[in-house]
Amino acid sequence: MLRFLLPWMLTLCLAFTWASATRRAPLAMRISCGARQNVHTKQTGTLWYKDYAYTGGIPANATVPSSITPPLQTLRYFPLSEGPQNCYNIHRVPKGHYNVRIFFGIFGQAGAATEPLFDISIEGTQIYSLKSGWTNEDDQSFSSAQVFLTGGSVSICFHSTGHGDPAILSIEILQIDDNAYNFGPQFGQGIILRTVKRLSCGFGQSKFDKDYGGDPWGGDRFWHHIRSFGQDSDHPISVETRIKQASLGPNFYPGTLYRSALVSTDALSDLSYTLDVDPNRNYSIWLHFAEIDSSVGVGQRVFDIIANGDVVFEDVDIVKLSGDSYTALVLNTTVPVNGRTLTLTLSPKEGHAIINAIEVFEIIMAESKTLSDEVSALQTLKKRLGLPPRFGWNGDPCVPQQHPWSGADCQLDKSSSKWVIDGLDLNNQGLKGFLPNDISKLRHLQILNLSGNSIHGAIPSSLGTITSLQKLDMSFNFFNGSIPESIGELTSLRILNLNGNSLSGRVPAALGGRLLHRASFNFTDNTGLCGIPGLPSCGHHLSAGAKIGIGLAACFGFLILVTCLMCCWRRRQNILRAQQIAARAAPYAKARTNSSRDVQMTRHYSYGNARTAAESGPILHS
Repeated sequence: MLRFLLPWMLTLCLAFTWASATRRAPLAMRISCGARQNVHTKQTGTLWYKDYAYTGGIPANATVPSSITPPLQTLRYFPLSEGPQNCYNIHRVPKGHYNVRIFFGIFGQAGAATEPLFDISIEGTQIYSLKSGWTNEDDQSFSSAQVFLTGGSVSICFHSTGHGDPAILSIEILQIDDNAYNFGPQFGQGIILRTVKRLSCGFGQSKFDKDYGGDPWGGDRFWHHIRSFGQDSDHPISVETRIKQASLGPNFYPGTLYRSALVSTDALSDLSYTLDVDPNRNYSIWLHFAEIDSSVGVGQRVFDIIANGDVVFEDVDIVKLSGDSYTALVLNTTVPVNGRTLTLTLSPKEGHAIINAIEVFEIIMAESKTLSDEVSALQTLKKRLGLPPRFGWNGDPCVPQQHPWSGADCQLDKSSSKWVIDGLDLNNQGLKGFLPNDISKLRHLQILNLSGNSIHGAIPSSLGTITSLQKLDMSFNFFNGSIPESIGELTSLRILNLNGNSLSGRVPAALGGRLLHRASFNFTDNTGLCGIPGLPSCGHHLSAGAKIGIGLAACFGFLILVTCLMCCWRRRQNILRAQQIAARAAPYAKARTNSSRDVQMTRHYSYGNARTAAESGPILHS
């Protein structure tokens, strides 16, 4: 029987080996900010692409703040004059699950006086705020989050908080398994896991997955080494034995992670670790165990796991749960935290407590984005009106909610679960240019204030399609032409200020009629407007249609006049030409006339003589 099974077993083994060998590598996109050409870092030979896809900022030489920071020579920093928020908009990122990591840099010399403090958002959701002293902690020199990307691109934005200029050394977008870190029913699109802390306990050094020999599908995580939780309550142990069930999907933990651990010093003594966190958040906790003491069997090491006073796992027996010694065991739970600390306690019931590694993630609900049509309309408005860079209209107008665009008011539309723009206040901002027709895409606007600028050209008739508009103030600009009839169709309009422009023609009758219903309209200081009380009468003024008709008639009459003049001119030319020809032919004509007259006279004389003879009678001959 074995003789027949061996070929099949060999075939399956070869197939598995081939599948493992041919499994595609995860997408890895790394950008060296400020670099003008691709860079390969020494030792690892990692490829970093030259800088691209940013909205602003200035490249500069970098000071590397941490020993784990990639050894890159440049960064990009964003002074406040470039706007309060700037972004990297990176395209051609396939749909999938990614670990996005941003390393920070120092522009100038490192130190507390120069370290910038700013906020970071991914796809419109704020994930992190740098805290003072981050340059002194290796694992705080970067921010890392796991994000589902579905739109073929990723937007990573940096928001100034008034404490120095954001300075970015590098950006990494590393693909991970779609099911990585599945923490329960909430997991999936719309959820971001931000790395708060990742600890490797016991002996060893702080390392990345790659240095640990981990699978690239793990996302090249950084493991901060900790030798003790303090107070002489524990001690490190380690082994060189291979750990089973470690580097498996979907998380692909490196096996080396489980070869060292912290063990409580006294039997039945608690082993505790306390971490500072942001309050009123939910945290996903991942605890790693492997029984690396061969003398410990089932029932000889049993403990409860407590998070902020609540038992989250009871009677944990590593050998029993994992099935053997030197076998990885991972436990996950979600803990809500109201205060500013998270305390994890291993309370033994039998033997000593032990732990190999800890991961803590903040669970972040992804923000709803602004309707794409409205974002596009604002970007067009930014370009056509020449908004100064200080406005920083980059990223999403409404999210993160902590950093909306200056001058834009947002409201969440319940029907679409998207943010919309319901107010735009850009008065006295030195704007110039033309108001684009695309402004009609802001179909949720209730207030539009563009007063006190230098905008010129016609008022777009498309404004009349924004039916929700209640206040429209475009006073003291350089608008010309007539007021579009469509403005009169804005039945919700209560305040309309068009004073101080160069408008002309008849005010739409519908607007005049609205004045009787407590509406406040101002059309003064427009010398060409007429048709409502307070403005000149339109008796001697022609409507735009009449002016166009008169213009067309004048053009037609002019064409007829030109045609008649051309015909008269050609007739005159023909007469002159005929007279010239007659003048040249006059001598010959005169000669012919005299000869003809002589002939006629001769004929007349002969005929007269003959007639006289006849009348005298016959002539007799002798």
